[in-house]
Amino acid sequence: MTGYPTRIDFAAAAEIVRDVAGNRMLKAERLPVTRASGRVLAEDIVSPIALPPFDNSRMDGFAFAHASLSTEGPTALRLAGAQFAGLLQDLHVAPGECVRITTGAPLPRGTDTVAIKEDCIEEGGSVRVPAGIAPGADVRRCGEDVPAGVRVFEEGQVLTPARASLAAALGVASMAVTQRPTVAVFTTGDELVEPGLPLAPGQIYNSNRELLMGLLRAEGLEPTAWPTLPDDPERMAAMLTDAAAAFDVVITCGGVSAGEKDHLPGLLATHGRIHFWKVRMKPGMPVLFGDMDRALFLGLPGNPVSVLATFLTLGRELLDGLQRRRESRPQWKAVLTAPWRKTHARLEFLRGGLGSAADGRLQVTPNAADASHQLRAAADSNALIVLPEGAHDYSAGDVVDVIGC
Repeated sequence: MTGYPTRIDFAAAAEIVRDVAGNRMLKAERLPVTRASGRVLAEDIVSPIALPPFDNSRMDGFAFAHASLSTEGPTALRLAGAQFAGLLQDLHVAPGECVRITTGAPLPRGTDTVAIKEDCIEEGGSVRVPAGIAPGADVRRCGEDVPAGVRVFEEGQVLTPARASLAAALGVASMAVTQRPTVAVFTTGDELVEPGLPLAPGQIYNSNRELLMGLLRAEGLEPTAWPTLPDDPERMAAMLTDAAAAFDVVITCGGVSAGEKDHLPGLLATHGRIHFWKVRMKPGMPVLFGDMDRALFLGLPGNPVSVLATFLTLGRELLDGLQRRRESRPQWKAVLTAPWRKTHARLEFLRGGLGSAADGRLQVTPNAADASHQLRAAADSNALIVLPEGAHDYSAGDVVDVIGC
């Protein structure tokens, strides 16, 4: 008996990660909207004003009362002034009159319709307006985009650039967002050499650090890369306990399987707590999750494709839980372009190329290089194809779930 779950299915592992992270949710902080893009909202946002805040013109042209138009043909209206975008002028447009107006300018009193400039003929002090213009044409009504007093964003949503723009348009100067987790990144193994240095026989370049650092930066985080962990349990323990005392999350690559130099499961059991070890997924089965001191600990396998798959699935779950994110990550349905034989029982995240067919349907092509060490296949792919547990023969045309990567 290990005292912790092992060889569990992926859904159970994801649930454990969510529950543990949910109990460690980070505090909120208030940021100006200029610095909050990409953060997870820690409060609902209610519109303090209507958007647009006043009736305004959708086009450059002339504003007037629709009742001034003839029903039998073009109408000549006296040009009584101009209203440009900016402060509302003290204008009152009488029946039979119009004013020059620019895009976004507020409608003066007495007007309710706009004729676009290109459709009108200006002659001296009058403007010839064509027939057939509908009441309220080319007018943006107050509140037609967002009424005042409605909830526009909910706690747990990510403040995308478009949402940050909407908040700014509503005059929201600051908002409560969840703090970003601090993350320490370790790679492990005496065989690792930094790119640019010569390789001795039996050594390989450290590619996992750049992979994991890039994935974390893509999440808007600023991870800290620590020196490579040596295959020495005492030195490993010293470095990991230092990081665990200072960071919210510690992520490692390698050292989590059952080999002679895979020390991390034992170190975590001794110096912290294991929540699970080994998940029925491919690639990434030896993934390790627990906590040590103040940090949550995610031990990823050493093969680079396993790092990619476990981070994009369980790693994102961990970061989302810590940041109170309640929005689901994008996931699509796509049609397989080629058959695939799945011969094992584990849930699989297969590399593939996602695109669209001529008829507009999403389609995904499996990459034949499916081994967890084949980094080229990951580099050539832009998606993970989710194949459920159980052996199965998939045919071209079958619909599968797809995660972007």
